[in-house]
Amino acid sequence: MLGDDVIELLGERVPADHPRQVAAEHWIERFYADGRRGARVLDLGCGTGGSVDLFRRHDPQVEWLGVDLERSPEVAERTRTDAEFRTFDGTSIPAPDASQDLVFCKQVLEHVRAPEPLLRDAARVLRPGGWLAGSTSQLEPFHSLSVWNYTPYGLTLLLEDAGLRVRELRPCIDGLTLVTQRGMGMPRLFDRWWHYESPLNRFTNLFGRAARLDARQVNAIKLLLCGQFCFWAEKP
Repeated sequence: MLGDDVIELLGERVPADHPRQVAAEHWIERFYADGRRGARVLDLGCGTGGSVDLFRRHDPQVEWLGVDLERSPEVAERTRTDAEFRTFDGTSIPAPDASQDLVFCKQVLEHVRAPEPLLRDAARVLRPGGWLAGSTSQLEPFHSLSVWNYTPYGLTLLLEDAGLRVRELRPCIDGLTLVTQRGMGMPRLFDRWWHYESPLNRFTNLFGRAARLDARQVNAIKLLLCGQFCFWAEKP
């Protein structure tokens, strides 16, 4: 069956609870599901700094730190001054050892020239039990100076080599939708598919029901064909 090799390689990292498409913000909901307060959160590749609003909505006491390159298309659009921002060289994160509860990394790793040392440094700044969570590209076309595309298996290897334990990998928007969007010149009508199941993901849901597949099998197929996927890793 399509996707069996994904399950064989990734096992329980492919979740069996539901096969719904998610986005990086899914991890913010999960992180605060136990009602924690006053967490120290580092947004790695924070861009405009928009995530601070999401974290403050869940936790008004959050200690949020945004880190990014000195110059990037997204940094150039930043106007807010109500949060702490630091610049870095793309490898060495400006935070002390074991100082962060969560490193949030939304659609950043595909833009990082040297991901291996950066992921090791992300592990360094996490407290034991801390999370590195976010999303990255797989079958997404070139965008905003992107240099890499990952597979869920490939990113798992990188994260585990950095000393982290990969807990979950979940599908985001499908690859065909992103390729079609880029080929049509990025029309706004595609924006809806960031918030709802995208077309190929909807078809995969229908196929899964017809073939009587369980949630893990459907997730595996979506991970095989996704444009972006979400990841959650934990520091032991």
